[in-house]
Amino acid sequence: MSSLTATTDTSASRRVEKILTILLPVIVTGFALAVGLGLVVATGASVPDTISAFWTGAFGSSYAIGASLNRAVPFALVGLGFILAARANLTNVGGEGQIAVGGIFATGAALHSASLPPALAIAIPLLAGSLAGGIWGGIAGWLKVWRGTNEVISTLLLSFIAVNLVYWSVSSVSLLRKPQTSASTQPESLEIPDITKLPPLTSDPSSPLHVGLLLAVVAGIAVAIVIAKSAFGLRLYAIGLNPLAARRAGVSPNLQLLALGLAGALGGLAGAIMIQGDQYALKIGFSSNYGFDGIVVGLLSRGSALGVIAGALFFAFLRSGGMSMEMMARVPSALVWVLQGLIVIAIAGSSAWFETRRAPTGTRP
Repeated sequence: MSSLTATTDTSASRRVEKILTILLPVIVTGFALAVGLGLVVATGASVPDTISAFWTGAFGSSYAIGASLNRAVPFALVGLGFILAARANLTNVGGEGQIAVGGIFATGAALHSASLPPALAIAIPLLAGSLAGGIWGGIAGWLKVWRGTNEVISTLLLSFIAVNLVYWSVSSVSLLRKPQTSASTQPESLEIPDITKLPPLTSDPSSPLHVGLLLAVVAGIAVAIVIAKSAFGLRLYAIGLNPLAARRAGVSPNLQLLALGLAGALGGLAGAIMIQGDQYALKIGFSSNYGFDGIVVGLLSRGSALGVIAGALFFAFLRSGGMSMEMMARVPSALVWVLQGLIVIAIAGSSAWFETRRAPTGTRP
């Protein structure tokens, strides 16, 4: 009887924990939003106008929804790359740089693909961007495996290099800068040919939603399978958990190089989709910190591909609504970033609390 009671208590405790796992992040996010609204009041802005502006920018029309979903794509791809590298106990903070090199090579490939059949004209720039991002991530992987360089440092520094490569590419007429017709010509590339642009996902002419969303969903399914169901994912976990023991068991250390290369390829794909899906030309700052936000999405997902997709959607709609708040309700842009930071801290804090509860009693701080 006592064992049956203990089993029942354990089962009930697990159900309560599962409910808390779902509810607590929602509660703390709501609290963070309430604090954000308090800050809006402190700035003198109208709360009803602010809420209306947020709703209009995020959900107010088919255009707003489509644009928000498009923004979710690079967040999701960078976040998926982050959790894939994290499976091997690697921290890839180079999403911004991987987006940048992906955009550079996708633009170059697209500008030379106008004469190709439609399918190839779309696919080749996507592949070029993915390959460039994979090589960029692979450089950090090589430094990690063969030189022992901390991947946080190498991926971050490579991001600064990549961002400046974008500046160089669009500033040099011998590279990607469009011909200067006047002194006011902006440093950017020519617009890519129409045949290389990603096709729309819906028949609604007012919606900018494109097939990049499908690519992100497919990537999410693939990463989820690799992490949870494949021998490759198990080897990544083994090499990350104990590199020395894994090597003695026959697991190649080059798997860490491959993990960072694949993470970089996803970031490069994100850059290519941004160019082919909505920007259509390479410009300075085109990545708009999407890489860094994607890292936050990956961090908050707790290693779950589904969590990455959910986080990407949340951050995308938050960014769309925040931009609308700034333009329509005159809410300072800094306050929008503060609000996002409050939400990140709230969600991360709830996750840390869960991890503390699950840790064995003797290992808790």
